Amino acid sequence: MSLLQYVKNIIYKAKGFDNVRIPQAYDSFGILMPEASSSVQGIRPFPLPEDEHLFALLWNIHDGHLLSATILPTPYPFCYERSFLSGTRTQLHSHEYLEFFYVLEGEYHQKILETEYIFHPGEFCLIDKNCLHQEILDENECTIVFFGITNAMFTSISDNHTAPEDIASFLHMALLEQKALQQFLTFRPRETHVIQDMEDTLRSVLYELSRHDIATPIICSGLMTRVFQMLGSQYEFSLSKKQRQRMNVILFNQLTDFIKLHLNHISIQMLTQEFHFYEDYFNRLLKVQTGMTYIEYLQMLRLERAELLLTETNNTIEQIAEEVGYHNKGYFYRIFIERNNCTPAQYRKKRQERL
Repeated sequence: MSLLQYVKNIIYKAKGFDNVRIPQAYDSFGILMPEASSSVQGIRPFPLPEDEHLFALLWNIHDGHLLSATILPTPYPFCYERSFLSGTRTQLHSHEYLEFFYVLEGEYHQKILETEYIFHPGEFCLIDKNCLHQEILDENECTIVFFGITNAMFTSISDNHTAPEDIASFLHMALLEQKALQQFLTFRPRETHVIQDMEDTLRSVLYELSRHDIATPIICSGLMTRVFQMLGSQYEFSLSKKQRQRMNVILFNQLTDFIKLHLNHISIQMLTQEFHFYEDYFNRLLKVQTGMTYIEYLQMLRLERAELLLTETNNTIEQIAEEVGYHNKGYFYRIFIERNNCTPAQYRKKRQERL
């Protein structure tokens, strides 16, 4: 069953029952709160007890003017329904928690920090707790899953050092350590094939929230860690120019470390598999950071490593050439001479004389 169908099944599970009230925990939460005044700003509290750290709000807008919704976890199934006029806006608000939503179908409209955005299927948005925003409802059918995540849970996920570690730390910094900036991040998949893995994971999260037993907090924490790992490695996310520059430095350092670790057999295909970027992206990134192409940068790292091995080991020149990834001795000699104006043997002798 697809995530879309699974979500709709949960929403409409209780529709056939009469007089099913919204559970007390969510009675004052405000599943849909139309704008009462453009000058009023609300703050949504986290609706669950202190020992709970995650909930999911499921929306289905249909038939041009109806919203059907439910929330997990819940002590019993319920289906909230309300009609609206196209163009209705919810009250401008922020949260006492992080809001994280995923669009399953249709176009979803939000106004965030004075700018209106349209989100499409497969896209995420992560909104900081201080970020003012409001929903804009229209007649287009759409289905969205909202997750409410406490700061404690998000910090725990970041502390797990999901790979790539620095990228996960960067996301944590962007959303939790700069609260005054009222930030949000949008995510789009780099390739369509990652959507299925993501939706399978989100469906597992919803399943655990619907079970809501003693193991649910632990399992959900692990599943949300996987979600953020995928977001950090397989999705493009929006950043300011300054943040993008810092992110590129982080990625460049990750890239360099990985190349150095696999110098003797590295390939551009290995980089795309590890970091989930297109080949052309690495050339652009390296050009900005170093002024070199991938081939030029790889050659520089290999020759630097060869120079170090010539200085610090007694390995033969053939062994060193193989270790740094050159299996053609003649080619290794040629590019080494071009860089150092001497042969590897002469370079070793000069370095030993200096020592």
